[in-house]
Amino acid sequence: MALLKLGSKSEAFCCEGQTWRCKSGLPSDITIEIGEMSFYLHKFPLLSRSGLLEKLMSESTKEDGSVCVLQLTDIPGGAKAFELVAKFCYGVRFELTPLNVVSLKCASEYLQMTNEYGEGNLVTQTEAFLNDVFGNWTDTIKALETCEEVLPHAEELHIVSRCINSLAMKACSDSKLLNWPVLENGNDNNTGSDVWNGISTGTKPQPMTDDWWYEDVSFLSLPLYKRLIQAVEAGGMRPENISGALVFYAKKYIPLMNRQASFKDASHAKSASTPSEADQRALLEEIVELLPKQKGVTETKFLLRLLRTAMMLQVSPSCRENLEGRVGLQLDQATLDDLLIPNIGYSVETLYDIDCFQRILDHFLLLDQASAAASPCIMEENQLVEGNQSLASITRVANLVDSYLSEVAPDVNFKFPKFQSLAAAIPDYARPLADGIYRAIDIYLKAHPWLTDIEREQICRLMNCQKLSLEASTHAAQNERLPLRVIVQVLFFEQLRLRTSISGWFFVSDNLDNSQNLSGAIGQHGDNNAQGRGSSIEDMRGRVSELEKECNNMKEEFQKLVKTKRRWNIFCRRKSQCNSKSGKPSEAATCPTLPKFH
Repeated sequence: MALLKLGSKSEAFCCEGQTWRCKSGLPSDITIEIGEMSFYLHKFPLLSRSGLLEKLMSESTKEDGSVCVLQLTDIPGGAKAFELVAKFCYGVRFELTPLNVVSLKCASEYLQMTNEYGEGNLVTQTEAFLNDVFGNWTDTIKALETCEEVLPHAEELHIVSRCINSLAMKACSDSKLLNWPVLENGNDNNTGSDVWNGISTGTKPQPMTDDWWYEDVSFLSLPLYKRLIQAVEAGGMRPENISGALVFYAKKYIPLMNRQASFKDASHAKSASTPSEADQRALLEEIVELLPKQKGVTETKFLLRLLRTAMMLQVSPSCRENLEGRVGLQLDQATLDDLLIPNIGYSVETLYDIDCFQRILDHFLLLDQASAAASPCIMEENQLVEGNQSLASITRVANLVDSYLSEVAPDVNFKFPKFQSLAAAIPDYARPLADGIYRAIDIYLKAHPWLTDIEREQICRLMNCQKLSLEASTHAAQNERLPLRVIVQVLFFEQLRLRTSISGWFFVSDNLDNSQNLSGAIGQHGDNNAQGRGSSIEDMRGRVSELEKECNNMKEEFQKLVKTKRRWNIFCRRKSQCNSKSGKPSEAATCPTLPKFH
């Protein structure tokens, strides 16, 4: 830490309670009152160094020779700063450090202690020392922290802006090249290595990383920290580094974000002073405004944690919309666990905030449509790469939506229109397989057995039966919760797929047979190849036989289902006829009928 020793005389003052006296033996002829502290001093050492004190003394001098009393309630730094000013005027030894130079600089300017009242006056001394402080990272941070004690005066003298500009310049530059003494937590401990018998026994310095300055500046108050972030952004710092610093600051001062920390960390956080919810809310809103806007710069996981905390702190609607838009911009990088944001409050219906997820998804789809409209035709190679990336992105989001629907489907308060809106928002081309949406629909139908037949039909239209895998098709064909029309469609497409596969294999088999006949005259080597092809043909025929058996089993299951439906209809008709003969009202209207298939 930088240090400047001023004065040469030994201590000549003593403090008794709220009284501060000079021990020179001469009677005091002036009393300076600052708050509750009274300084009994002498006029000449003071007026010879301070223009303001000279003016005040001349205005308050009394002819009767009584002691002059001055009130300096507005002096920057208060009684503590004036004590050092008095020592400087009397030539008493004291040390100028980064912790007191700002208050002394402001106090000396306030008292007009310029070179007009003595060479090497306090204004000149503090200014020169400040320039030395700005050359050191840790000293500059200490000086900036003390600016808050005299903030209006430090702002007027541009000390705050000079500190911030100095820190921003160092943070934006390569510390490895300039070799600045960056110290952790502001501790100015000597970490040099010890040498024994020509061998160094100390620890080697760790290589500097891009986050070397995060913790040092995290001790600044929010207004100063905000100005520093804006300064490093203007200085050309990479957005990833700015985002990293803001993430570090947010985790440190917003305890609600750290609820998933270990018990040890939680107990440590409780022992420390916890900011109020109002302070955390204000800090979170400022952090959101300062975060870089570029996609992928800030982790999606952190943005979702920030959004969840924002819900708990009840931030402003504009802040919440800002966060939802940022998450929507990179929704394809999110995970299901992070998207399951609990509903806050007592009047909510569903367990999770489904409306919030809907808004996030709308942001993503809006941006995806805008990017697709900007390049409707993919012609060049770079556009082809971008198109593939866009397709992969929306495919990941489709899988995420299907997983989300499967997770929230068991909630009995999850309304059918919301389920339909979320599932229908994803275009069909974004789902290469329909297994995910089928699973969500099946869970929803199981948790909501009161849905009408029309609603069941509508919800099943959300999946493309042609895109179901063999396993999902087998399950759907035996699923009693699905409408019969959907089961027939599944069986139809599965049989169509089976026929296509069989036709393709027979086509390949015929080609292989022809090639075998044409290669019969080629010698022993050709005979060996024909034998290999013959074995592959046998494998294909075996696979075809297995598929035919599976198809027959599916047909039998379907016929059993149709017979069950027909028996139920015959029972309903006979009961209706019996009721009509006995004079009882007909109940045929209550009997379900098979839908017509074409």
